[in-house]
Amino acid sequence: MKRILPTIVIAQFFCTSVWFAGNAIMGDIAKQLNLEPTYLAHLTSAVQLGFITGTLIFAILSIADRFSPVKVFFTCALIAAVINLGASIANITPGTLMLCRFCTGFFLAGIYPVGMKIASDHYQQGLGKSLGFLVGALVLGTAFPHLLKSMTAALPWKYVIYSTSLLSAIGGCAMLLLVLDGPGRKQNQKLNFAGFLNGFTDKKFRAAAFGYFGHMWELYAFWAFVPVILATYKVHYPMVDINIPLLSFLVIAVGSISCALSGMLSQRFGVKRMATIALFTSCLCCIISPLLLFSTATLAFIVFLFIWSMAVIADSPLFSTLVAQNAPAVSKGSSLTIVNCIGFAITIISIQLINALRTVENAQYIYVLLAIGPVLGLIASLKKSHINNSVS
Repeated sequence: MKRILPTIVIAQFFCTSVWFAGNAIMGDIAKQLNLEPTYLAHLTSAVQLGFITGTLIFAILSIADRFSPVKVFFTCALIAAVINLGASIANITPGTLMLCRFCTGFFLAGIYPVGMKIASDHYQQGLGKSLGFLVGALVLGTAFPHLLKSMTAALPWKYVIYSTSLLSAIGGCAMLLLVLDGPGRKQNQKLNFAGFLNGFTDKKFRAAAFGYFGHMWELYAFWAFVPVILATYKVHYPMVDINIPLLSFLVIAVGSISCALSGMLSQRFGVKRMATIALFTSCLCCIISPLLLFSTATLAFIVFLFIWSMAVIADSPLFSTLVAQNAPAVSKGSSLTIVNCIGFAITIISIQLINALRTVENAQYIYVLLAIGPVLGLIASLKKSHINNSVS
């Protein structure tokens, strides 16, 4: 039905808005709780760690394959909405805030990869295009709290929390009421604790997964540090008038366009070819970043961030498509989930590495380290041409 994909996309956008809600209001929370600036990276990593824990448990228990993916999505969306509200508790402590973000990340494990599973069950043909729109929704959901922060600047920061929780609840209800489990779903009632690893026995699956892992090394570290890069630029050039929350939203959100575009182009030029081009482009952005970050030409600096943002996410739906296409049918949900799990575990390493090594002196050069992931991802995905350049 025509409403299926738009509903999945909108529900994904609404529900993933809780993902970076803490980042958008970190400055306000830091002032209230007298926290160090480095707390931002720890807060981001708490969500990622929660997501990793959730995806690992969901994969081991084959939740998305044994139970209705739509009902799993709905349940996790409501729980994530309630837990996200915990960040607005009066006199919250740093430890409690970290726990709230961890638990929010845990239940996002039933939203992002499960949303891809629902889409792949409905759209086995043209999956690259469908996941392009779906990952684009994730990008918008990730960026949206920054826009909310910009729009509600005159209001208490808790309004960002209230808004994202409401959106998550609405998204979950929309999925339950308007979307059925897809015809491509292969229900697996048998509990197999090692079933989520079956995909890794296939060379094409491994190649797609390792390409995705390389992409993930760069992606979330870039997203997490976009506000930091902009704030540092403003320190370097205090006369430059930039709205950091609004520009953070725009820089991250523009990636949704490249997701949709790469998905559509994959139907003509092939999924693998487009994924390789995007990964190479983002790798190049990492390498040349010292030349343009903190450039005296503000326009060149901002344009570069937009280009990097579009390149850094464009391959995500394509690698996810290749993973889904090469995963065993009865464990497709678990295979997508475990690949997400490992990928997001990698994001913690890259975020914490940049956070630990970043100084005032090397702030212009530190992001070159993000090229490590794309380089390894390109090697893995191109090795012996294991991945077919399928048109999806």
